[in-house]
Amino acid sequence: MMPNQKNNNQQNGQNVKENIKNTAGAAFNAVHSGLEATEDVAMNAVDATANAVNNVTNKVRNNNNNKQ
Repeated sequence: MMPNQKNNNQQNGQNVKENIKNTAGAAFNAVHSGLEATEDVAMNAVDATANAVNNVTNKVRNNNNNKQ
């Protein structure tokens, strides 16, 4: 193998390695962003549920207080 060909092969191998690394990084970032969005939705649902429970509890408490 000629030295030029060997250098080209090494450079091509390096380019492939960098492309794989960049693709994996982009995929990881996409998954991470998706998980953050899912977490935000889940926490909003938890907050909404907690608010609903508080509202019902307060209404029951107020009704009980009014009956006394």
